[in-house]
Amino acid sequence: MGEAFGGPLWRPGQQTRFKAFVAIGDYNDHVGLGVKRSKEVATAIRGAIILAKLSIVPVRRGYWGNKIGKPHTVPRKVTSCCGSVLVCLIPAPGSTGIVSAPVPRKLLMMADIDDCYTSAWGYTSTLGYTSTLGNFAKATFDASPRPTAV
Repeated sequence: MGEAFGGPLWRPGQQTRFKAFVAIGDYNDHVGLGVKRSKEVATAIRGAIILAKLSIVPVRRGYWGNKIGKPHTVPRKVTSCCGSVLVCLIPAPGSTGIVSAPVPRKLLMMADIDDCYTSAWGYTSTLGYTSTLGNFAKATFDASPRPTAV
């Protein structure tokens, strides 16, 4: 999904560390997100893959309007926040597609949600994304609807 660069300031200078964000999904109701920080890129990615596999959760899908065909959208309006980022997932009619920024689009596609409107609030950078990729991904992952307990 992405990498962040930076680290704490030590006496001899800045210590470089890499942060990796990995999203895993089976494109059929399951998605996971892993975040790992390390001194080397490969180690950070490997650790993030392991954490993403450990955090896989089922995602509930629903209908918009009538119940014809397979479930294609989120079952209800869902909101979640992480840091300064607030993400709202809104059900959409069939064949609308995922109307979203690239980060939520990847997570929703991996969860096999075909149609969804998204709205995000927070500090926006010049690129048009929400300022922190990590908080944006975590807020979207937390907003993805989970099955209710029976």
